[in-house]
Amino acid sequence: MNVTIAIDSLKGSLSSLEAGHAIEEGIRRVYKNASVNVRPLADGGEGTVEALACGMGGRLETVTVTGPLGAPVECQYGILPESGTAIIEMSGAAGITLVPDAEKDPMKATTFGVGQVIRSAIQKGCRRFIVGIGGSATNDGGAGMLQALGYGILDRDGNQIPPGAQGLAQIASISSEHVLPELSECTFRIACDVNNPLCGPRGASAVYGPQKGADEAMVQVMDRGLAHFAEIAGKWNPKADPEFPGTGAAGGLGFAFLTFTSAVLESGIQIVLEETKLREYVKDADLVITGEGRLDGQTVMGKAPVGVARIAKEFHKPVLAFSGSVTREAAACNDAGIDAFFPILRSVVTLEEAMDPENARKNMADTAEQIFRLIQAVQPMQAV
Repeated sequence: MNVTIAIDSLKGSLSSLEAGHAIEEGIRRVYKNASVNVRPLADGGEGTVEALACGMGGRLETVTVTGPLGAPVECQYGILPESGTAIIEMSGAAGITLVPDAEKDPMKATTFGVGQVIRSAIQKGCRRFIVGIGGSATNDGGAGMLQALGYGILDRDGNQIPPGAQGLAQIASISSEHVLPELSECTFRIACDVNNPLCGPRGASAVYGPQKGADEAMVQVMDRGLAHFAEIAGKWNPKADPEFPGTGAAGGLGFAFLTFTSAVLESGIQIVLEETKLREYVKDADLVITGEGRLDGQTVMGKAPVGVARIAKEFHKPVLAFSGSVTREAAACNDAGIDAFFPILRSVVTLEEAMDPENARKNMADTAEQIFRLIQAVQPMQAV
């Protein structure tokens, strides 16, 4: 029995690796000598740093940076020493969860801390970057990040513009005179799963501004500010393209990466699957196991478990999925390559009890055990 496990985290309960090893425990109760490979899985969002750093022999670093509204925050990122790769979640430095609801203000929220995290990783020798840019509190077009990396985003008096979207209308010029020299050696894989342009009715301000605290008038101001930034950036870099899909991600951070660094915007799950080399483990497996906290109709829309299933089906491998809960719409997962899926709850419990890490670990292991007892029982029948 050769099993490859790549399951996304059960957010608030189990990490990707914790869930995977719980499944392994259940398998080994039945197949004591099974070959079980637990691989990290994430979709480029929350949990990606921990999953990749811990699952690929890396280490976690913590750095104090400027938070979205200026107060210092502790941001954790990962380093894979062998490849000189840094794994960063922009939300750790400029995320919306760092801002209380009553204080949300994209006119002032800055990505400066994101640039500080990148600078820290560069100073530790990293030249390859995987950056997840979901969950931002910002709408500054990435100007703050660029300032932290040494770019001059300057007003008419030659001073740095103030933080947040409020400063974009003041941009008169861009200078690279003081940019961190090592930045030219760096490449960035940006986990971006939206295709919004920078400006307009589908742009960063109109689509995502309201959830960050912007009213209708602020949306219009921010959109004009981003358009102005794009115009000035186009003079600095003629290849700047505010219409390119994904430039509106994270309040325009996608635009900043594409225009001012050597970056590509890619599907988060595809980045993770390639970086973890999952194909190499799946091709020799008898069975592949995946899952996430909740399987529903959204799972088939490019989420991590379906990414795993697609690879498995390239090699004609059976795929099982485990999750904390499933909805009726999760039946679509069967058409997307997941042959069977199983919720792990074993009795009626409160949400708090269900999400308790120890309860979740036991439920995961016990469910896996029973599924593999069924597999063990069926195998002799197949031989007959």
